[in-house]
Amino acid sequence: MLILSVNVGLPQSVQWAGRTITTGIFKQPLQGAVALNRLNFAGDGQADLMVHGGPDKAVYAYDNRHYAYWQHQIERDDWAPGLFGENLTTEGLLESEVRIGDLFRVGSALLRAVQPRLPCYKLNVRFGDPGMTRHFARAGRSGIYFRVVEPGLVQAGDNITLIEAANTGITIQTVSQVLLNRQAAAEVLAQLVALPHLPDSLKKMFRH
Repeated sequence: MLILSVNVGLPQSVQWAGRTITTGIFKQPLQGAVALNRLNFAGDGQADLMVHGGPDKAVYAYDNRHYAYWQHQIERDDWAPGLFGENLTTEGLLESEVRIGDLFRVGSALLRAVQPRLPCYKLNVRFGDPGMTRHFARAGRSGIYFRVVEPGLVQAGDNITLIEAANTGITIQTVSQVLLNRQAAAEVLAQLVALPHLPDSLKKMFRH
């Protein structure tokens, strides 16, 4: 597994559907090592901290296999790392294989996988398509949010190494499917609520 690109961007104001919104979804690739603290990369930021950012959404990763999928679905000429608002464009880091709680060495940092992405309307803004959030959810290619366990430096070309595998067997994809389908067997919900590294915000959703 590999880091293909580190992408950052500060919030900016754009026009969408007749109004001005502020969003941090516009990311640009950086060259060289980028400092990562417990909340974000240097030079990165979020606009709506009620929904985005925080320790449980410090780093968002999206895999290049998903880019290949979307390039067959959407015609556009500006495909580049960071287009989905991800901080890390990766190779070989898939939701179907990464478990909630898996711990990875990325550059000199330690990152723990904690949740999938639930897309908001800002994805529509980024793609200029009012249906993109819906398409993204249906595709089942959520990407992965990480909590920073140990800050460090990260750059393109760094390996992503699994340091500690979670023993629950619950993948990012499983959690994403439950969130999007809004239904699951009681025993599955109980397993999710018991996950030690799943954010409390999601546990509350699964309890109700």
